[in-house]
Amino acid sequence: MANSDSGDKEAHRSSKHGGWITLPFMLVTLLGMSITYFGWVMNLIVFLIEEFNIKSIAAVQISNIVNGVVNMLPVVAAILADSFFGNIPVISASAFISLTGISLLTLIASLDYLRPRPCETGSILCQSPSKLQLGILYAALALVITGTAGTRFILASAGANQYKKPKEQGRFFNWYFFTLYGGAITGTTAIVYAQDNASWKLGFGLCVAANLISFIVFVAGKRLYEHDQPLGSPYTSLVRVLVAATMKRKAVISYKDEDYHHRELEKETKTYVAMPSKSFRFLNRAALKTEGDSNNNMWRLCSVQEVEDFKAVLRLVPLWTSVMFLSAPLAVQMSMTVLQAMVMDRKLGPHFKVSAGSMQVIALVSGCVFIILNNWTTYPMYQKLIRKPLTPLQKVGVGHVLTILSMAISAVVEAKRLKTVENSHLMSVLWLVPALVINGIGEAFHFPANIAIFYGEFPESLRNTASSLTSVVMGISFYLSTALIDVIQRTTKWLPNDINHGRVDNVYLVLVIIGVSNFGYFLVCSWFYNYRNLKNDDHEQDPKDVTN
Repeated sequence: MANSDSGDKEAHRSSKHGGWITLPFMLVTLLGMSITYFGWVMNLIVFLIEEFNIKSIAAVQISNIVNGVVNMLPVVAAILADSFFGNIPVISASAFISLTGISLLTLIASLDYLRPRPCETGSILCQSPSKLQLGILYAALALVITGTAGTRFILASAGANQYKKPKEQGRFFNWYFFTLYGGAITGTTAIVYAQDNASWKLGFGLCVAANLISFIVFVAGKRLYEHDQPLGSPYTSLVRVLVAATMKRKAVISYKDEDYHHRELEKETKTYVAMPSKSFRFLNRAALKTEGDSNNNMWRLCSVQEVEDFKAVLRLVPLWTSVMFLSAPLAVQMSMTVLQAMVMDRKLGPHFKVSAGSMQVIALVSGCVFIILNNWTTYPMYQKLIRKPLTPLQKVGVGHVLTILSMAISAVVEAKRLKTVENSHLMSVLWLVPALVINGIGEAFHFPANIAIFYGEFPESLRNTASSLTSVVMGISFYLSTALIDVIQRTTKWLPNDINHGRVDNVYLVLVIIGVSNFGYFLVCSWFYNYRNLKNDDHEQDPKDVTN
């Protein structure tokens, strides 16, 4: 009778919370936060150069650091949500923090004494920003970065949590990606255009409005959401495996099932294994029963499933590193494209001028279009011709090739642009379009596929933070790009503050070499990688995935 009552309560709770009624609240929140984020970050380099008199390469470095932090912090937000507070409170607090930060940026753009005086026309001497001005700027950036990190990826898991069936969760993710790209395109075009052609005050003010609407709408739907319960840090079990294996490092490994510890609940999961695998055998000792072990001492005795989960994470590390070196060239290209556009002819007709910070919208639109085309035409046609589907790692491999091609085209275009500078002729900014289009197509292949790999292959206890870990990879790549630019600037003369006197084409050639080397490394990693969970999905993918 008690079980019946609890079942009735659960059904009653589920009927009143979650489901498709929450979709408009989630999507409006995501749309507003995306417009806000892309509205300030895509034109940050131009803002630093024009409003704070910061040198171009230094502005690029600051922008890369900002992008790196934005992509690194989501994993912290995910841990806080999973371990302590839950998704909904973290999103609410983060949206408010972002609103505070973007309001402060608007204040900076509105009050002259919060910025250095503009450079005089024709003068090479410009007033540097004071420590106070830089302090307020960095405080504003810290707030909007924190707010963005706590919403963008957490909204994905919070939205998916509103649905019980995997099919419904899949439909939500489709809406999520379309809305994310829609917000990115709006912020990169409309907001950046307002900043460049009207005023920074108006541009940032529009971001404030978008952020405020997001915050109000999300809070208004709070009573409708299915609230997740914090279950403690999912990373604790990973640490316990390493500690337990180290404590029993002298124990002799057994080949009998009964010598290893299992938990009853794990036997019902689809990933249950009776014996630990032979790879990373040192870790098997964590689940080995020895004298003095107690089921209550979780730091000395782990289950076989926990050991295998830890191994699953370790197996993904090589692929993880290959994604970093795939994203680093893209981060450099994103920064260099803005600098190139600033010294090119951006006029399209007599009355319209393209904003330098808006050039990245080409890659966004291209990526959005080809995500649709891939799912509707490319992948089905491939499966019809080859009689088996493209595996996630094969899709990532295609993304690698297209990224290398994009860098090569950028090198050729920049070499041609430098020749036009010698003739005192400005090259049209449209020459940057082909490389950006190919960049977007490559992202349409590798970005969703990488998320599928991390989400599908990570242990179930870590799936809520799998997408945020993908973001961490992107964040590290921005730091790698910053380090690469710094090394090139210190050792060569390719990156002066005026790139018309530099050799950005050589920088792109270096990125091509890095890309080719990384692609070779990725092929080796994909050859040796065995799928853990994805081979059991509806697509019946091969356990051994060779990208060629």
